[in-house]
Amino acid sequence: MDINEKELIANLKSSVKKEIAFEVLVKTYQERLYWHIRKIVMNHDDTDDILQNVYIKVWKNIEGFREDSTLFTWLFRIATNESLSFLQKQRRHSVFSMNEISEYLVDSLESDVYFDGDEIQRKLQLAITKLPEKQRIVFNMKYFDEMKYEQMSEILQTSVGALKASFHFAVKKIEEFLDEDHKK
Repeated sequence: MDINEKELIANLKSSVKKEIAFEVLVKTYQERLYWHIRKIVMNHDDTDDILQNVYIKVWKNIEGFREDSTLFTWLFRIATNESLSFLQKQRRHSVFSMNEISEYLVDSLESDVYFDGDEIQRKLQLAITKLPEKQRIVFNMKYFDEMKYEQMSEILQTSVGALKASFHFAVKKIEEFLDEDHKK
């Protein structure tokens, strides 16, 4: 969908046009945000809850959006932070270790009725769940969302070099996991 971002932002900040502009924002970004969040938390219901929180934050904070990044970048930053906060709460409330968080993500993936991938996709997703959080997010953004490192850098607020290193290590770990799985 081709939208004029400057006009959309102006309409979001307008008390008269805010509701209609917000509907446009949701329609424009909903699917990409959903899948971005989903790749972090793996579970459909959790993703829906987090996405709702993202929209609430956007609605409440659009007046403070300084426009020093694109709307897309701002939305993805909020979605990423909300997803990471969710996982941190999961960790705190259940005293999960990193290994147990990985198992939680695997269980979520395997029990998810909305996952319709074939065996190869399932193995790839399983390998991705084994990655440390940051590597998992960077891998998903680069591999699935085909984001440029510069855009990822704005969203994750880290250097391009660190992102390239994270992606490299993620790819190596996934290859190792798939090689091990193949040898079984």
